[in-house]
Amino acid sequence: MSYKIAIASGKGGTGKTTVAVNLFTKLGNLFNSKVQLVDCDVEEPNDIIFFADSKKIKEDNAFQLIPEINKDKCTYCRKCAEYCEFNAIVVIPHISFAEINNNLCHSCGACSFACIDNAIAEKKESIGTIATYATSNGNTIKEGRLRIGSAMQTMLIKQLKESIIENNGVILYDAPPGTSCPVVETVGDADFIILVTEPTPFGLYDLQLMVELLKELKKPFGVVINKAGLGNNEIYSFLDKNNIELLGEIPFMKEYAECYADGNLTKAIPQKISDSYTSIIKKLEEKLIVYEGNNYFKW
Repeated sequence: MSYKIAIASGKGGTGKTTVAVNLFTKLGNLFNSKVQLVDCDVEEPNDIIFFADSKKIKEDNAFQLIPEINKDKCTYCRKCAEYCEFNAIVVIPHISFAEINNNLCHSCGACSFACIDNAIAEKKESIGTIATYATSNGNTIKEGRLRIGSAMQTMLIKQLKESIIENNGVILYDAPPGTSCPVVETVGDADFIILVTEPTPFGLYDLQLMVELLKELKKPFGVVINKAGLGNNEIYSFLDKNNIELLGEIPFMKEYAECYADGNLTKAIPQKISDSYTSIIKKLEEKLIVYEGNNYFKW
């Protein structure tokens, strides 16, 4: 059993990856070989670029099952098309036409179930890759990388999470931006969610969307404000009004932005930034319980 923390945000560019990578680094010093970072932003995974000393130890293809219609057996009864909720199947009986749109297919198997003529078989089609990396301190980074042109983000995230070997430690999910299905899949089994936002009107608006989503999912969460010192104070008023816990603030600093640009997100960062992450971890200490053997213990 591992404790799962998702780092999410309602919009891109708030610093979600920044927070995920730094928490992974600092937690790695607390739990040797017990921390995993899982990059679920499968359309643009970039966590690994900040770990130049990591080594790829495994890479597997991820697949979806795509149905194929055997025209010799098909009677064009249209049952498969009627069962398909994604409108991926077109059947025109009077011209003996039956085709499946692979881009719309979600591999649910409904068409195979519906077919009374045993005319549908399934074939594998690649949707991307799942890679595993080992860092220099013995911790693990996993990433999903969606095949260009595929729309199966949620399916790949699900397979990525299924590939995790739990090690009775901490698993960090770096979620994709937004509030759509890939995000729901990412946070679905998380024990706690860290929402990263920024003190701007856009940051507040998208934070509100994420808060509504997590309340609907009945998930516990707290907020980290990145780029603190910019924008205005409306986001603080929103947190107070809705009794939402502020886990910490990461100040906007030009020197830190330079570290990010140089790929040194976890090395030689300003002490003020490092202290901010230490403070966030201390806030999390009372919430997170890690299971090892038959004993529960706090950090």
